Amino acid sequence: QVELVESGGGLVQAGGSLNLSCAASGTIFSINDMGWYRQAPGQDRGLVARLTRSSTLNYADSVKGRFTISRDNAKKTVYLQMTSLKPEDTGVYYCTMGIRRKNSYAIQNYWGQGTQVTVSS
Repeated sequence: QVELVESGGGLVQAGGSLNLSCAASGTIFSINDMGWYRQAPGQDRGLVARLTRSSTLNYADSVKGRFTISRDNAKKTVYLQMTSLKPEDTGVYYCTMGIRRKNSYAIQNYWGQGTQVTVSS
């Protein structure tokens, strides 16, 4: 019933920019946290950025000053603006949201399918 669909990944030169988006659909009552995780080759999935409904921000140290997370609650969408991209930013980016479904009191984490971001030198 709940689905997160990502878009915006691709191939970009070092120093370039890329914008990711992730939209949720389904029988949703409310959304708490929204965030982005990255899984680089040979590494575990790690937090890139997180934004709560109350506007609390968290960024990985490696992306501070270069990436910006934002959300549009009306559109049930989270965005990630990436600038000054580096080859080490390469990886699969996954969006996640904490969602309370209609007729439920539990908050469940949902994940997007992942989108590949490749930064060439």
